[in-house]
Amino acid sequence: MAGSLVFMAMNAEDVLREALALPGDQRAGLAAELLASLDEVDDDPALVEAEWAEELTRRVDAVEADETSSEPWDVVRERLLAKRSR
Repeated sequence: MAGSLVFMAMNAEDVLREALALPGDQRAGLAAELLASLDEVDDDPALVEAEWAEELTRRVDAVEADETSSEPWDVVRERLLAKRSR
């Protein structure tokens, strides 16, 4: 069959088995592409806006009900800078 393409049906397990046999850098590239493909959902901006508004309301309600803990930014910043300088 010189010059012809051979198509094979592969299921997810077959693809995974083949992918795991790749060298590490190729697996990493493949993983990055797969993860990026999950972010390519074309969401309706109005829906995204509504979901963010709902999330922000939930977080504000949790803070106001004392259901969360928080720290001042200067305390967090100092802790992060101290970790970075180690």
